[in-house]
Amino acid sequence: MPTISMFYGIIVRILFTDTKQHHLPHLHVEYQGKQAVILIPDGDLLEGNLPIKKLRLVQAWIAIHEDELMANWTLAANGEPVFPIDPLR
Repeated sequence: MPTISMFYGIIVRILFTDTKQHHLPHLHVEYQGKQAVILIPDGDLLEGNLPIKKLRLVQAWIAIHEDELMANWTLAANGEPVFPIDPLR
């Protein structure tokens, strides 16, 4: 599962060909041992949990990088390499 970005202790990953389990474009996010699955492009929490402040940071990052994230999702769904995305600053 490649890491596509890291910021404020948050690790954002995308799985290759992960279209069967959740069926929708999504990210896997980890922060201090907590894990969550977050939908792209709306930022809704699909599974797991994160501290609310960290979830809001991820949602803001998703809003800023929506086009890049959807392009990465398409690549990953086709089993192709994904590219890194700038962290939230």
